[in-house]
Amino acid sequence: MTFGPFTLNDAACEEPIDPVDPTLDGSVAVGECQADVPWILYTVQLNDTNESVGANAEVFLVITDGTNTEKRSLGTLDDADHLDGKTLWPGASVDADGNPTGWPGWEQKADGTWVETTDNFAWTRGDISAMIEVNPELAVDLSYPPATPDCANGPTVLPTDGTDGSGDGETATAGGGTGLASTGFAGTGIAIVAGIIVLAGAAFLVVARVRRKRA
Repeated sequence: MTFGPFTLNDAACEEPIDPVDPTLDGSVAVGECQADVPWILYTVQLNDTNESVGANAEVFLVITDGTNTEKRSLGTLDDADHLDGKTLWPGASVDADGNPTGWPGWEQKADGTWVETTDNFAWTRGDISAMIEVNPELAVDLSYPPATPDCANGPTVLPTDGTDGSGDGETATAGGGTGLASTGFAGTGIAIVAGIIVLAGAAFLVVARVRRKRA
């Protein structure tokens, strides 16, 4: 189409194509217990056809119970707009070897005992909602992992005398198991059985000697 010295391209008269909004479809975040440590495992995929978000965008995980909120950076997207990994559950902690040293909703006293508390992100073990945020954002179904008794219930509450409170001399461990007795030996049942066998053998020898004498 020509107007005087100017030519108007017909393509310019076409209606513009609506931009496709970016999404996080396919992204997930789940709670999982590994070696008695609660983790959040995540996979984030940004679907951004128009490249409107920008390269290497930062990813956040937001957890809330409606009153309390925890917002944590998970890292940045790679060149393929992808990110995956894991992060400790809020309130959880590990030592240099990856062994658990803390759980949400629990605290350790100076004497070594563990007590339940409303602090240390105890609220994250209740009714929560979570969202992955990049711009856009996506709600994810996240809940505290009940995979093992340790992750579900926290450490055993130890009496101040260091025992498990049963009166058998055994000590409780942070993982809810049973440790060695104060003697360093936990095989009381085995010792009893062994004692019975020894006594039975001795009685057999006495009977044998008596029979020889009578003979």
